[in-house]
Parts: sequence; structure tokens; C-alpha cells
Amino acid sequence: MSIKVIGMIGGMSWESSLEYYRLVNQMVKEKMGGLHSARCLMFSVDFAEIEILQHEGRWDEATEIMVDAGLRIEKGGADFLIICTNTMHLMADDVQKAINIPLLHIADAAAQKIKDLGLKKVGLLGTRFTMEQDFYKGRLKDRHGIDVIVPSDEEMTVVHDVIYNQLCLGDIRDSSRQLYKKIIAAMEGRGAAGVVLGCTEIPLLVSQGDVDIPIIDTTAIHAEAAVNFALSEV
Repeated sequence: MSIKVIGMIGGMSWESSLEYYRLVNQMVKEKMGGLHSARCLMFSVDFAEIEILQHEGRWDEATEIMVDAGLRIEKGGADFLIICTNTMHLMADDVQKAINIPLLHIADAAAQKIKDLGLKKVGLLGTRFTMEQDFYKGRLKDRHGIDVIVPSDEEMTVVHDVIYNQLCLGDIRDSSRQLYKKIIAAMEGRGAAGVVLGCTEIPLLVSQGDVDIPIIDTTAIHAEAAVNFALSEV
């Protein structure tokens, strides 16, 4: 079997990109056995530069960086592309227009998992950009018919600050885990039948054993979608 080359835009943060690399290789080994591993290449950006552009709302400049990364990966020989972060799917359409290889969207992978679980309404945790803007929750609703609940404004601030001030720095705190569990419980009380971990760092903090409702771990789900595509005949 010929394995397609997985192209990855990483570094946002490198802690979660490390998980992507581990997962795609682990999954290929599980599916193919023996000494098999993923054929992949990653372009890792400087997240300090990206973070400034995000918080200053300079999305056009951030898009230029992402398009440049996508073009580098395509030139490097990747057969398709994944963006190893939820927030930067804000410019996924622009990246796809600039390259000639397929881009596997993380929200589409999450939506398939939500449908497989038979869920109609889910909560969404992520950066404030992901929770507030429509590029993610709007895609779940418009393309897949999934209703999305987000935390209150005060809760959004907690979720966002933990991501940037702790998780992206590899700082995993039980106190923050407890805060996230309370926020998830509040969304469950508002009708969420599952919760999308819509930031690739959040699975470093919260796992299925921490909550009562199903967790949609976008990092693992996106990695699995990439592996399945890499091993497909398409």
C-alpha cells in the first residue's frame, strides 16, 4: 500500500503539534503493524508571532503566514494538508485557495464524530476567537446541522486565558481542570449533549474521565482523519 504524505502546519503551539506527530505515527502503526510509521512533513511557525497578530486582530497578516506555510508544505511534497490548530482554521479557505492539494478541515472531522455519536447539540470550548467567531461553530451548524452552545462571556475569558497563559506553555494545573469541568457542566445544564474541545491544547488538560458527557477531542479526531485519508485509495 502506498501511504500518502501528510502535510502539517504546526507550532500553534508546539505542545499540541507534538501530540499530532505522536498520534499520526501511532495510528499508522496500529493500522498497518510492524515498523510502519506515517509519511509526513511539518512546517512549524513561531507561535509568538502568531499570538501577537491574533490578539491585535491582524488576521490578514496571519493569513499570509499560513498561506506561506501551506505553499512550503506543498512544495515539500505533501499529498494533502492539515492545520494543527482549531483557531487558525479561520483562514483555512484562503489556504486551500492558494494550494493545489486537499486541506482536511478540523471542524468537518469533529462534525463526523459528533454525528457518529448521534449528538445534535454540543458545547464548544476553545480560544475566544473560536468560540465567538462563526468560522467554526457556523460551519458545524450550516454544513452539518449541529447546534453549538458556547460559555458565558466571563467563562470564555477563563477558557481563553488558561489556553494562552498556561496550556500553550506546557503548564497543566489541576485548578484549571476544575474550572473547565464547571464550565462544561454549565453547558451541559443548558442542553449540550457533548463538548467539543475546539482547541488542540485542551486535551492536555481535560479527558473523558473528567466529565459525564462525551468529549470530542479534535486533536485525536483530526489526526485520525489524516491517517485514514493517507491510507485511503482516493
